Amino acid sequence: MNKSLDYFFIEITDTYAGEANYSWVTRYKVKAASMRGALVKLSKYRGYQGQLKKVLDCGDLLRYDLRGAGVCVFIQYFDEMQAHNLINLKEI
Repeated sequence: MNKSLDYFFIEITDTYAGEANYSWVTRYKVKAASMRGALVKLSKYRGYQGQLKKVLDCGDLLRYDLRGAGVCVFIQYFDEMQAHNLINLKEI
């Protein structure tokens, strides 16, 4: 059986003193079977394989930090109503 695919919203941004800073941000809409699957797809696309460390799990929101860099990644289910105003949203 094939699991249905969902869309996930991923933000990559810089950090300052460990907190998300948003002086720059890149946003993605990723189609995958799970949050983990979306993260794997993004990691391959950006070249982050093996470099992300989970630092926050709220169930519907995950945060990963990029090892050795002041960069973090947020992932959550995609909400069309909240994302309609976003520009430069890349779909992978």
